[in-house]
Amino acid sequence: MTDAALSLAMLTAFALLAGAVFLWRRGERQRPALMAILAAVMITNVVIWSLPTRDGQTLATTPNP
Repeated sequence: MTDAALSLAMLTAFALLAGAVFLWRRGERQRPALMAILAAVMITNVVIWSLPTRDGQTLATTPNP
């Protein structure tokens, strides 16, 4: 389930970046900047969840307590 959520987050981030580029080219400034910031936050979250910990597991694969 976590793999699907991380994949969906990455797809959404890429869609946000594509939309931001499209709106930027049409002359808007505030909405594309906010969309790019949101995409960066989402990508950062995916990276944090995917990086291995000291024992070699990732936060996405760590069993719940």
